[in-house]
Amino acid sequence: MNIIKQIIRVIVRTAIRIFFIIVYRVKVEGTENIPKDKNEPLIYCGNHRTYKDPPLIVVTAKRHVRFLAKEELKKNPLFAFLGVVFGGIYVKRDSKDVSALKTTLKALKNGESIALFPEGTRNGMEKGEKAKDGAAFFAVRTGARVIPVGIKGGEKPFKKMYIKYGEPLDFSNRSKDELDEITNEIMEKIVELSK
Repeated sequence: MNIIKQIIRVIVRTAIRIFFIIVYRVKVEGTENIPKDKNEPLIYCGNHRTYKDPPLIVVTAKRHVRFLAKEELKKNPLFAFLGVVFGGIYVKRDSKDVSALKTTLKALKNGESIALFPEGTRNGMEKGEKAKDGAAFFAVRTGARVIPVGIKGGEKPFKKMYIKYGEPLDFSNRSKDELDEITNEIMEKIVELSK
């Protein structure tokens, strides 16, 4: 990665962190659960409530994280900029997007970390939507451990916001036939952490 992009990333991450500290008095818990080895691939999975969730994970995850995001976000100049800075992986909804799949698998095999929301959309659980199996698929396929993340509060400015990281979940010895069960296990941990 070129040095200019690295400098921009540090500046943007610092600015976002300051924003969360001042406007949402964010409290971060459980970072001791995040493995210290920066070369270990990880899959961060959180609950999705607002547009603030992805940047909050990006600035508190203790390492560079690439987010899986819907392609429509490219139309928003701010989110498009953040996607470039943080190496976003864009997914075409309701289609078998092979390029996003390949990019994500390659990133994990190269020791990078990714983040996604199994709900697939904001407040997916509240809407009664079935959680997506993407995280389970990537965990089984690559052996990367899953870090469940719970986010709560901060519905309005100056209302305290919490983000809590759970212990890593290892699904490397599971099979592709168990994706639904694995997804349910991940979601149970996320719900537990977001209470």
